[in-house]
Amino acid sequence: IWEQCCFKIAFSPLLNYSLSHSLPILFSLTSGLVQLDEGRKIVFAPGQSIPLTIVKSDGGYTYDTSDLAAIKNRLFDEKADIIIYVTDSGQAMHFQVVFAAAQLIAWYDPKVTRVEHAGFGVVLGEDKKKFKTRSGDTVRLMDLLEEGLKRSMDKLKEKGRDKVLTPEELVKAQRAVAFGCIKYADLSHNRINDYVFSFDKMLDDRGNTAAYLLYAFTRIRSIARLANIHEATLRKAAETTEVLLDHEKEWKLGRCILRFPEILQKITDDLLLHTLCDYLYELATTFTEFYDSCYCVEKDRQTGEVVKVNMWRMLLCEATAAVMAKGFDILGINPVERM
Repeated sequence: IWEQCCFKIAFSPLLNYSLSHSLPILFSLTSGLVQLDEGRKIVFAPGQSIPLTIVKSDGGYTYDTSDLAAIKNRLFDEKADIIIYVTDSGQAMHFQVVFAAAQLIAWYDPKVTRVEHAGFGVVLGEDKKKFKTRSGDTVRLMDLLEEGLKRSMDKLKEKGRDKVLTPEELVKAQRAVAFGCIKYADLSHNRINDYVFSFDKMLDDRGNTAAYLLYAFTRIRSIARLANIHEATLRKAAETTEVLLDHEKEWKLGRCILRFPEILQKITDDLLLHTLCDYLYELATTFTEFYDSCYCVEKDRQTGEVVKVNMWRMLLCEATAAVMAKGFDILGINPVERM
């Protein structure tokens, strides 16, 4: 999940990059830096307490060797300006040493090229132990997704959605909720920390979950549809309508929307995507406060016909939906128009 959410990951299979070809070049560039230690060839990078083992005493190569070859390939062949390594936090020291060695060899300048390790914690079961099956095996992703699909369909039917959605819409909603909730459960926690995996919590449509956000998004999208206002009308209104923001809830929602670029900059800087998740939840709850207090569409109570449309409020609805849609896109979540 983290790999698809990082903005740019330079990745090249090492099978396509011959170590036997790269090592002579590596050693020529590191002339005077390689030391012999009981038959091993090692490199000490400045400020690091442990060395990289380039060649073992028996002539074999190590992860240190392959990761040095890989970073050279990504820098010189793929010409990456940003390289993000996404692995568990236990690998932090290893990559710290690899990056320091690459800088020592003068392969890259950290002021020019961004090379970073985005470590993540361990996923725990509800027993607070490492997430495994009842038999103690590692949980397969396919099994996890299948279970998510089953539970999301049960949840949708429990809410009676199968009675108002077409079969195709129901399947789309099922997949959006199942896959979205699993991804969001992972990304909404600080990636550095361990977290407890729970289907019941992630499928809850109350609180900071994908289920809640997806329902909120479809609700916002339905407002213009129920008022019979088309996208072209909204685009035209955006050019001519003055957004008044007279009500305190309008101001609060407007301020929240305007913070989106700031959030994007922050997650680009620190690669902590839970900040975006928290923001989307805040935006959804702020919109709910606005919608409960400010009429967007006024209807005749007897006939149900639309008698007035507050277009500036409709534009706030559209802006909220647009920001949420972009946030979902960054997180790899696919919303649906009806749920």
